Amino acid sequence: MAKVKLTKNELKKQKDSLKRFQRYLPTLMLKKQQLQMVIRQVESKVRQIEQERRTLQEELDKWIAVFGEDIGMENLIKVERIERETGNIAGVDIPVFKSLELQEIPYDLFTKPLWTDRGIDAIKRIAELDARIDVLKRQIELLSDELRITTQRVNLFEKVMIPETKENIRKIQIYLGDQQTAAVVRGKMAKNKIEKVK
Repeated sequence: MAKVKLTKNELKKQKDSLKRFQRYLPTLMLKKQQLQMVIRQVESKVRQIEQERRTLQEELDKWIAVFGEDIGMENLIKVERIERETGNIAGVDIPVFKSLELQEIPYDLFTKPLWTDRGIDAIKRIAELDARIDVLKRQIELLSDELRITTQRVNLFEKVMIPETKENIRKIQIYLGDQQTAAVVRGKMAKNKIEKVK
């Protein structure tokens, strides 16, 4: 902690700082609460999409097991691009899933089983769900980083800046009060000496 000057100007400066800290702290706390709420919402959305993906995968696994042949479905679709937009939550720029572009690789209809088209559709849906989950996890990462920084700032203001400033104000007020009392005493002593001289 820097040494504090024991002057009226420093007292005013410390009081102004305290007002500023106390005005800024509620904004930080509100941002912290908003970030916590949004993170919980995004985590819930991730769990929901993961459950949807698991359900789809289980249905697909049962369905494929009936036919019992591996036709290399993963080679029939290729992810070309994941389109994202930029959103903003509590001052944090986050990616927002827009769309997924897939390239279907042509295949011979006579050599592949009849259910290949249905399988491709299922894989497209799973790929889209995976892309959504990736984007949401990135959102959680960015929001968590901002939450960590905001929490550090809240703690800095609550536990360091505000208490230090209050203590500085107290010290300055005590010192100035002592100086004022000493001045009054010196004044009375001087007055008594002047009266004795008369």
